[in-house]
Amino acid sequence: METPSLGERVRYWFDTVMSRGTIALMALLGVATIVLVLVVGALVWLFRAFPDDAGDGDFIDILWGGLMRTLDPGTMGGDAGWGFRIFMLVITIGGLIIVASLIGIISGAFDDKVAQLRKGRSRVLEHDHTLILGWSPKVHSIVSELALANESRGRATIVILADKDKVEMEDDLHAHAGPLGHTRLICRTGDPKSLADLHLGSPQWARSIILLAPQDCDDPDAEVIKAALALTNGPSRPDGGYHAVAELSDPANLEVARLVGRDEVHWVIGPEVIGRITVQSCRQSGLSVVYQEFLDFEGDELYFTDQPDLVGRTYFDAQLAFGNCSAIGLLTTDGRVLLNPPADTVVGAGDRIVVVASDDSEIALGDPPASIDTAHLASVSPRPPAPERTLVLGVSTVLPMMLSELDEYVATGSEVVVVTPRGELELPPLQHLSARVVDGDPAKRSVLDSLDVAGFNHIILLADTEAYEPEQADSRTLVTLLHLRDIADRTDIDLNIVSEMLDDANRELAEVTRADDFIVSDKLVALMLTQISENRALADVFAQLFSPAGSEIYLRPADFYVIPGATVDFYSVLEAARRRGETAIGYRLAEAAHDSRRAYGVRVNPVKADRITFGKGDRVIVLAED
Repeated sequence: METPSLGERVRYWFDTVMSRGTIALMALLGVATIVLVLVVGALVWLFRAFPDDAGDGDFIDILWGGLMRTLDPGTMGGDAGWGFRIFMLVITIGGLIIVASLIGIISGAFDDKVAQLRKGRSRVLEHDHTLILGWSPKVHSIVSELALANESRGRATIVILADKDKVEMEDDLHAHAGPLGHTRLICRTGDPKSLADLHLGSPQWARSIILLAPQDCDDPDAEVIKAALALTNGPSRPDGGYHAVAELSDPANLEVARLVGRDEVHWVIGPEVIGRITVQSCRQSGLSVVYQEFLDFEGDELYFTDQPDLVGRTYFDAQLAFGNCSAIGLLTTDGRVLLNPPADTVVGAGDRIVVVASDDSEIALGDPPASIDTAHLASVSPRPPAPERTLVLGVSTVLPMMLSELDEYVATGSEVVVVTPRGELELPPLQHLSARVVDGDPAKRSVLDSLDVAGFNHIILLADTEAYEPEQADSRTLVTLLHLRDIADRTDIDLNIVSEMLDDANRELAEVTRADDFIVSDKLVALMLTQISENRALADVFAQLFSPAGSEIYLRPADFYVIPGATVDFYSVLEAARRRGETAIGYRLAEAAHDSRRAYGVRVNPVKADRITFGKGDRVIVLAED
């Protein structure tokens, strides 16, 4: 058997040391320096090659002088005696090699560290930050809304951990998320599903965590559930658990997701949210603007407030007690959310009032009115529900859930027509609706002309993300909206249209079509994730608002509440709504229904003392059972 030579063994040892990294290399150079100084110093002492002016030199002084000449070649300039000069020249040349190697090693280590930092592989040591796990188009809206929410918190930090280049993430967010104010943004590159990478975001110190479904993934729910599993079972999990909210695409995965997330993760089913908002908006023109008001951090939002002065008073007393905000329900001491409870419900000790306010600093009790003007209140009985016809143009992943949701609201005998170029569709079981599928491309004018769109009560236009890229899907939606507008203008009819858009920038272009409502699907889901991440109790509020059971938001004719042409304050509107078992929270003016600069005529949480005259087509926004 061949035996390695001494030279091969030495080279192998040297290669092994070199491969151990910067610290090992610096240690090797240190040892080489010591050996060089000791050997040369010993030779100087052995041959008595002392400087001419030194006599018998001291060995320690010789070693120190040799070390100085190793680090600084200029030191040997004053040496005397050729024997001593030769030995010092040797040690100086060796020192030059050692110092040059040391500089190269330090420079290389510094470059490697900078490259590592640019890759975002260093751990974040922040506390009380918001941690976003994953990357999708929703992240732009989430970051923008968090920056708005943090305006009153002083210094705040958002940390994003995603399997994406750090610099690319930062450039993308700076280009699309808008100004962040004093909120710091930190990006790190890593796999949220990996326990080894998850610690980079320091989830144990985060105030809230948002888990996003990845983009361009065959099974996004599996990715999110695995990330939640890594989060809730990681070694750094705090004793009190996490406050996390995550996105799901398929309701069938909800049970297993809850098993993984336990009580630490709240799950938001994106298609379900979009389907519910779309259905409610198509039947209540302007409703999407109200939901946008509740979900974003601009304008008015939902808050929970403790008001000991209202303990023992009724819910209606609470409505009258706030002058600049609107009470819409109660959060009881046992954790139940009661939206639009009976007006005589007593506020108990420890109960919190659910209010709509522009900011938490605006929540304050005022002086209730001495009396309420009831002379101009109307008393219109609600009309019995009648069968409706709904036209759905296009298909998307939300279609099955949307049809199921629509079935919960409409009267028996209602009809829905779905137009798609895909032919037959698998539709969910329906009780009140009869469904019919029409083969055709909704972006073609000939198809629209054949449908008799004027015969439908509501028109829903969906963005087909399965067959087209998001930008192309929005372009087709714009073309279809323009065709519908032309049909409406030519036939002098008013079409009730709600359209799904994928990009908020395209929604601004679509405003020229005069559609009643635009649902920017990704943005709405992002807004809900953000709101729940900031306040977990809001999850129950939104669950009730978007559910057919309990109280929902309605925009009802103003003449149901106030005599047309009469000028009243909003206290009178509150009283008129109370008589119907409802809670009034705002109004919509018909004259500004298509004016984006005036929020499409929607005014949520008006100052109650301000007086207003309701005209034809105006609506009152209320919380009601049906």
